Amino acid sequence: MEPQIPNNLSNLQLELLKIFSYQLSNNQLIEIKNILARYFAEKATNEIDKLWDINSWDNELMEKWLNEHNRTEYKK
Repeated sequence: MEPQIPNNLSNLQLELLKIFSYQLSNNQLIEIKNILARYFAEKATNEIDKLWDINSWDNELMEKWLNEHNRTEYKK
């Protein structure tokens, strides 16, 4: 009998289940996690770079945003 696979998995999760259907060492698992983290960090960085270019953002604007206080006031 084949194991039941949940319907709510993403295409990435399904593919990874197929590829890694064997036991990995802890070092291999850490290496793969790092590879995936670098991949998604690079994607995020590329998208932010596009936003900087499209919106003509600069370091001065980033400093301004860092010093803004936009917290929601809560009723006491």
